[in-house]
Amino acid sequence: MQVKEEFSLKSEIFDWFEAICFSLIALMLALTLFVRTAQVDGSSMLPTLTHGDRLILVNSAITGVEKGDIVVITQPTEIGGPLIKRVIATEGQTVDIDFNEGKVYVDGILLEEPYINTLTTKVPIDSVEFPFTVSEGHVFVMGDNRNASTDSRSQSIGEIDTRYIIGKAFLRIFPFDTFGLVK
Repeated sequence: MQVKEEFSLKSEIFDWFEAICFSLIALMLALTLFVRTAQVDGSSMLPTLTHGDRLILVNSAITGVEKGDIVVITQPTEIGGPLIKRVIATEGQTVDIDFNEGKVYVDGILLEEPYINTLTTKVPIDSVEFPFTVSEGHVFVMGDNRNASTDSRSQSIGEIDTRYIIGKAFLRIFPFDTFGLVK
């Protein structure tokens, strides 16, 4: 009887070990393929995101990218480093900006933008020509702090190839007092 109990204990320990190993492997795969982290650098996304915020990103290849999403981009630019911006328009849509009024239009419709820090009044020195129609496989992005953001309005950034979007901001995990979903 003692041999049977010993075998049963070893079998149970092995089963637990196997379950824990499988869970850890599944977690590592999920984190590698579906989820990443990023840190906000700069003030171009104020007031939505602040310098030093840590974010959890969801792989955009799986979820897709829509107008209004905050994305992290690795497209090579003159600025260098990853960019965090909001998608204003997707492929085939036309963006027009009235810099005098500070208003942004997509396909002739005024955007409701409660998330911006200031109206869009600053014209980049190397501005793209407006109205601007977004190419296939690309998006047009802007920072929420419009007058302190280098983004798709500038030829140095331009429209963003969706293959360079590594993820959509999903959750702010640091600082802890602002923990929550990113909107």
